[in-house]
Amino acid sequence: MPLVDHLEELRQRILRSLLSVVIAAAVSLVAIKPLVRVLEAPAGSIRFLQLAPGEFLFVSIKVAGYAGLTLALPYMLYQALAFVLPGLTRREKRLIAPAVAGSAILFAIGIIFAWWALVPAALRFLISYGADVVEPIWSIERYLDFVLLLMLATGLAFQLPVLQMLLGVLGLVRWQQMLSSWRWVVMIAAISGAVLTPSTDPITMLLLTGAIGALFLVGVGLVALADQFKEQTPLEPESPSNEG
Repeated sequence: MPLVDHLEELRQRILRSLLSVVIAAAVSLVAIKPLVRVLEAPAGSIRFLQLAPGEFLFVSIKVAGYAGLTLALPYMLYQALAFVLPGLTRREKRLIAPAVAGSAILFAIGIIFAWWALVPAALRFLISYGADVVEPIWSIERYLDFVLLLMLATGLAFQLPVLQMLLGVLGLVRWQQMLSSWRWVVMIAAISGAVLTPSTDPITMLLLTGAIGALFLVGVGLVALADQFKEQTPLEPESPSNEG
């Protein structure tokens, strides 16, 4: 296929991906109030205020955008795979497709983990600190910014095992090297927990740091299993491509 046709195909797939985000965001906007109530659930009995005219409207659009991006992610990954896979070898196809699927699953797990564990832990600490001095009445915009940023950061942090798997299968890093660098991993996990935590409270930082460390060990185990599988399975010769 000529380069111009490749660029046209890429343009079409990007437009389809953007359109899927817009459609998913519009659907989310229709059901925005139940969605906001779900995001408010970790706060318990905290009262939320609209501090400026139209604040909740703009917050609703922002939440719908995040939700639309999350819902459209599988379709966007499909479009990316459909564009990339025809140009890859058989071995690379067997590697890329599971990695992309695992990336989407881990991203969803990271979002759920943040909503179920990190956000409640952070809120409990922040509410209890100074509870005898101030009454917690929060801006809905500031609260949802905090929750959405933490969920997005956690979803991205949960991509670590996929990155390790790709590096290991491509032969760039062995699992023994990963395991021997555990001191660096602990330091990087602590720094990442501090950077990715919007509230900078110690409870959330420790939880996220522990999650990153556990994910690193999972990635090491996956790379070790992949190495063992490669040693037991002989390499298949690549079939010649029939390009006219």
